[in-house]
Amino acid sequence: MGENRHIISFVFLEKFDIRVSMKRFDLAQTLDHYRGKNFELHSQYINPAFAKVLKIIGFDRFYASGKGQYLVDQQGNQYLDFLAGYGVFNLGRNHPYVNDALTQLLEMDFPNLVKMHASELAGVLAKMLVEKTPGRHEKRVYFGSSGSEAVETALKFCRAATGRHKTLYLKGSYHGLTYGSLSVTADHHFRDGFGPLLPESKAIERNDMKALEQELSTKQYSCFIVEPIQGKGVYVLDDSYLMYAKELCERYGTYFVADEIQTGMGRSGKFLAIDYSEVIPDLVLLSKSLSGGQVPVSAVIGKAEIFDRVFSSLDRCVVHSNTFSQNAMAMVAGIASLQVLENDALIENSFQMGQLLKNELIARIDRFELMSTVRGRGLLLAIEFGRPKSLKLKLGWDLLHKADQGLFSQAIVMPLMDEHYILTQVAGHEMDVIKLSPPLCLNQKDVERFLASFDQVMEDCHRFPGPIWDVGSRLIKHSLKKEMTQPA
Repeated sequence: MGENRHIISFVFLEKFDIRVSMKRFDLAQTLDHYRGKNFELHSQYINPAFAKVLKIIGFDRFYASGKGQYLVDQQGNQYLDFLAGYGVFNLGRNHPYVNDALTQLLEMDFPNLVKMHASELAGVLAKMLVEKTPGRHEKRVYFGSSGSEAVETALKFCRAATGRHKTLYLKGSYHGLTYGSLSVTADHHFRDGFGPLLPESKAIERNDMKALEQELSTKQYSCFIVEPIQGKGVYVLDDSYLMYAKELCERYGTYFVADEIQTGMGRSGKFLAIDYSEVIPDLVLLSKSLSGGQVPVSAVIGKAEIFDRVFSSLDRCVVHSNTFSQNAMAMVAGIASLQVLENDALIENSFQMGQLLKNELIARIDRFELMSTVRGRGLLLAIEFGRPKSLKLKLGWDLLHKADQGLFSQAIVMPLMDEHYILTQVAGHEMDVIKLSPPLCLNQKDVERFLASFDQVMEDCHRFPGPIWDVGSRLIKHSLKKEMTQPA
């Protein structure tokens, strides 16, 4: 039957004079042809500045494969991935369960994106998400393609549902880089050069209950959007603050939006980070690891009353939509990813490995005077560094910070990569903080490997002059060069 089907298809194409190539696409051949040319290609066709930065900080690697919490380069070196694609790979890279689900879908000739159709796969994933998110009220789900799109959707929906135009958000927040989401992202490094942004958005200090009530009591805000753990710097909001915020939102008619794009899907040691406070948000935003990192997808899950005010009549049933919403690849990957979280007990593992790593790092604060604070939940952690007490180390610290406020943490990230094959990141602009967000399949052996490597880097840091400060000196040169080339 399968052979006959292909014959019929070929006759059909031949009859209508549609020319098709029967030659099989050879992905391996394409990759082999361009192997080792990735930075050359990016420099010429995509983003020369980013490619240059990667070379400066020693991240110009050529990776051959990725599995679970590991990356392998062309030389066979195994890297421990504490970056996880900015939190995309909570399940680990190339999880076989998700890959198998996608392979099955491709083999089915599934009728994808019919559009004038109700997708059963989207219905299944929506049902699963409604059951996983807090609150027993009636809920709806909207599917998009990115975290920024989820934020844009939430801002639009809350405006439509309340008739209000103002949005309240927190200083230190990151909600995305499209115009609406950028308008509620507090980092000026991302905002500069793109203004004016949405004028009716206001930022207040995190955990400041007085400032929150002062703004919400005006009854002018459609929503208060918040990351329960801020991704930039990994600042955990007080549970009492989140509870009070929800109470105030209900009192003054403002919707509470929990941005769980990075903190959701088990990252914090619970399915959602907001679950620690037992707050029931009006809208929950998910993306990143919802598909296991394989297909772009996002979801807005929340009160039916909000959705019903947006899609308020038959002629407004598609007033908010997008071309790739509910695409079959994303829906299948989402269904499989939610099943993996349970099958592999990854949320429980995130909590346990996160506690182990956090406790071990806290125990090192007395040992290393450059360490200041360790914070976070689950496997979303931050190590913050502070100005040392000893005279020699103060000298090195002050030289780095005079040149650039973010150089010291980069000088930690680079040797972890170069000497120990551990991929980490600086937690934000002008911060002495590195961020740890490994896949949730991290095991005790991985934790021990990281700690041993971190100890060595910190020991080097506490020798001045020493190798870490040499790295800092190289970074200072690039920083000064950058300043010299800035327009007056």
